[in-house]
Amino acid sequence: MKLFGAALVLAALQAPLQCSHDPDPSERTEDTAGDALWNLANDFESRGDHAAAHHTLETLVTRYPSSRHAAAARDRLDGGTWSEAERADQDGGTGGQGPPTRDSRSESR
Repeated sequence: MKLFGAALVLAALQAPLQCSHDPDPSERTEDTAGDALWNLANDFESRGDHAAAHHTLETLVTRYPSSRHAAAARDRLDGGTWSEAERADQDGGTGGQGPPTRDSRSESR
């Protein structure tokens, strides 16, 4: 029994120790809620739905004020403009056009 206890202690000492730490934001594997709302607002804006983009940014600022996108969202709400780079990030570089919306498809028929 003593031998088993000693073996257990030795095995526990060999296990790697893991210190708790905050993950590096640049190495995130999942979007945060703030990231998702920011991306959604950009998508709405690229499709020309300014009211939905505005409402989404308001939600981001209200519910996630410490989000890394909150300051930029406040700027947009205060009359800032959407940069071409931000639009290109969201639409895969299609120049802010994005995929056709349901309304634009029905108009072409």
